[in-house]
Amino acid sequence: MDNVKKLVTQELSFALAIPAFLWQLIFLCVPLSIIIYFSVAPGAFLSLSSYVALIHFSYVRVIARSLLLATATALITLMLSYPIVYYIVRHLSYIRKHLLVLLMLPFLTNFLVLAYSWFFLLERDGLINSFLMRFSFINEPLSLIYNNGAVLIVMCYCYLPFMIMPLYVSLEKLDVRLLEASADLGANAWQTFVRVTLPLSFPGIKTGLLLVFVPAFGEFAIPTLLGGSKFLVVGSLISYYFFVARNNSLGAAFTIVAGIVLFLFLIALQKGVTCFTSVMKKRE
Repeated sequence: MDNVKKLVTQELSFALAIPAFLWQLIFLCVPLSIIIYFSVAPGAFLSLSSYVALIHFSYVRVIARSLLLATATALITLMLSYPIVYYIVRHLSYIRKHLLVLLMLPFLTNFLVLAYSWFFLLERDGLINSFLMRFSFINEPLSLIYNNGAVLIVMCYCYLPFMIMPLYVSLEKLDVRLLEASADLGANAWQTFVRVTLPLSFPGIKTGLLLVFVPAFGEFAIPTLLGGSKFLVVGSLISYYFFVARNNSLGAAFTIVAGIVLFLFLIALQKGVTCFTSVMKKRE
């Protein structure tokens, strides 16, 4: 009887995993296989000519710009989100759910609408320039759009919820008794934060950084709207090859190369975080 129950449990676990397996197969493995095929089939025969064409400094510069932009977005959203979430969880616990809803409410709007709304704020005749000129802070409109700063600001604004939610889940589960024990042992507020709160919130920090960094690396809508046609990043260049130049082979090859670079960068980042964490533990 026990063997039958064990067999039924194993079969049930396998059956429940089938939908997730099919989802990954249809929406990840199959599209990835199609992209790999297009990248090596520019003509009638398999060829690596598309990859050879990518051996140019301009493509390296585009990937490096995307990595830098995604890194800056992830770090800035972390620095903005952590103090807010920490204060809400520690000092406003009685209304924290309501405040979290208010923080997330603007982001229920369509992503493109959120990004495009900043266009009316930052353009030469936009709200910011109009306000500054009306009160004589400036004599002529500032160039607030079509530059790196505008793209970075809007990306931080749009990806902020991806950082807030993991941090909230991590800090909300923090055992208050650990903080009280740290205070009883003579640690001040800063020492308690550095040695107790921050290490215990590392899972939320790593999850938030991953959720922000990966989509920010492949973002194309915000750089296109607010960076201009000359502000090329990985996402905008891929969309250009597929939808404008109609060069599926080169677009697929660049997609594969960018994905490999992203994967290697994340592995290196994970190794660096692990080494940093181990060094901090040894110092303690």
